[in-house]
Amino acid sequence: MKRLGIGLLALLLLLVAAGALFSEQIGKRIFTSAVNKVASTDVIGDLPDGMHVVLCGTGSPLPDPKRAGPCSAVIVDGKMFVVDIGGGAVRKLGLMGLDLGATEALFLTHFHSDHIDGMGELLLLRWAGGGRTLPLPVIAPEGVESVVEGLDMAYATDVTYRVAHHGEKTVPPSGAGGIARPFVLPETGAELVVYDHDGVKVTSFAVEHEPVSAAVGYRFDYKGRSVVFSGDTSKSVAVEKACNGCDILVHEVLNTEMVALTQTAMKKAERPGPEKIMSDIPDYHTSPVQAGETAQAAKAKMLVFTHIIPAVPVDYLKSYYLKGVDDAYDGKIVLGEDGMMFSLPANKNSIEQEQLL
Repeated sequence: MKRLGIGLLALLLLLVAAGALFSEQIGKRIFTSAVNKVASTDVIGDLPDGMHVVLCGTGSPLPDPKRAGPCSAVIVDGKMFVVDIGGGAVRKLGLMGLDLGATEALFLTHFHSDHIDGMGELLLLRWAGGGRTLPLPVIAPEGVESVVEGLDMAYATDVTYRVAHHGEKTVPPSGAGGIARPFVLPETGAELVVYDHDGVKVTSFAVEHEPVSAAVGYRFDYKGRSVVFSGDTSKSVAVEKACNGCDILVHEVLNTEMVALTQTAMKKAERPGPEKIMSDIPDYHTSPVQAGETAQAAKAKMLVFTHIIPAVPVDYLKSYYLKGVDDAYDGKIVLGEDGMMFSLPANKNSIEQEQLL
């Protein structure tokens, strides 16, 4: 019996060793297959002609386990245009398989920290991964110069390390960082074209986000298709005017009832700082119903919510968050999630939706 026990133990050890060996081999095969697939995939290049709108960050400064900071992207003809770049958004773009080297320009709606705190990472990875020889244009209202200059200074030492390690052929020093492309804030009710190349036209318009003085939204047009990004704003006629029958209105949103409940909870917990912030923020954001009213008046074909305040971490909260929007707007309503892509085929009327994450 003793020998039998020793034999069974030896057999068990042999099986464990074999299992570990096979596990390593299986792991290697899985990884090799996955990395080959990723390396040969060109999501941007494979997209058909048209305008493709990607949500790379639908969150806000408030913690949300499912959402990165504010970020949207428009893809046209192999080029990617990014609108705002909040924390975590660059990695969401990577997880979606979108090549950061294809980034043609970055548009900023304003300079609140949650809209720019992923910018350094975007500038670095677009350069290092794309072999770019020119810095990334950063298009925004006047004041963007100091933002870009500060980030370029902050990353200057790191740039020298990358060049020393990989060589100038791989990471040309001339392509590092960003270059500010400021524009004068349009007057109230006015619009200003800030980009117009290869059939892509981007128009800016001022929105209401006081005390932020330089806050804008953007409208993108390409081959008969259009998308409008509200930027951070209270309910604004400017957004309605800019949309004017647009295919998609991507609008920021704050649920005032949920924020009020949060404020009450903070007061009860004797946390005066967060309580004050919760009392302040509703006056320069837009409620879901207000955004629905804007979309209805603007005759938007689809309303997509982003910059979602507060967090909506579980699906059970969605109907509560969107209460009353159906009565305000009779088009399609989407509570944005990171990884959503909306495709607008050139010179057609359809809107196709898919999930890249």
